[in-house]
Amino acid sequence: MSQTDRHGLLIILSSPSGAGKTTLAHQLIAWDPSMMFSISATTRAARPAEEEGVHYFFKTRAEFEDMVDQGQMLEHAEVFGELYGSPLGPVEEASGIGRDVIFDVDWQGGQQIRNSVLKDRVVSIFILPPSLAVLRDRLESRGQDSADVVERRMALALSEISHWDAYDYVLVNDDLDHTTADLQCIVKAERLKRTRQTGLTDRVRGFGEEQV
Repeated sequence: MSQTDRHGLLIILSSPSGAGKTTLAHQLIAWDPSMMFSISATTRAARPAEEEGVHYFFKTRAEFEDMVDQGQMLEHAEVFGELYGSPLGPVEEASGIGRDVIFDVDWQGGQQIRNSVLKDRVVSIFILPPSLAVLRDRLESRGQDSADVVERRMALALSEISHWDAYDYVLVNDDLDHTTADLQCIVKAERLKRTRQTGLTDRVRGFGEEQV
């Protein structure tokens, strides 16, 4: 089945910080480079190495709020005084030609996407750590955060995990290779769902017109 025989999936990956969703998202794209990350829009200023349309779509607050009012955001939120969100247009275009789009979002962003105009194309996956002790070890061992930040991330982890049952699939990331393989299986199965194969009805109808 080619990409154009179906709409691309909107793959939501959510997890508490440190559970591995970003690494797993990169593993998926390494497995199938036709997949792509959703590029977010933001009202914060671009940093020196960031490029428009590559790292973010940079918007003024007025532009961003107008996009929200016009229904042009799949999801959005305010974080530390700046607005972030996923523009509908590029995702709809990519999905329309069969490209799968990956979203690395929290449960609130995932909920908005699941309730959006593209909800029929959504596959939502929650990534759990093997335990909170392992999660803490991962956060501390990567050495990116102070002890206070680690504690805040651990407190937020419990809140994030409490929404696990809103997702289509839940994976425990106790082994990166095994979890990556499970993700690949989910994507393969979701691509083959009858309701996702846009040309299937015409193909079946064509059987009645064949001369055998």
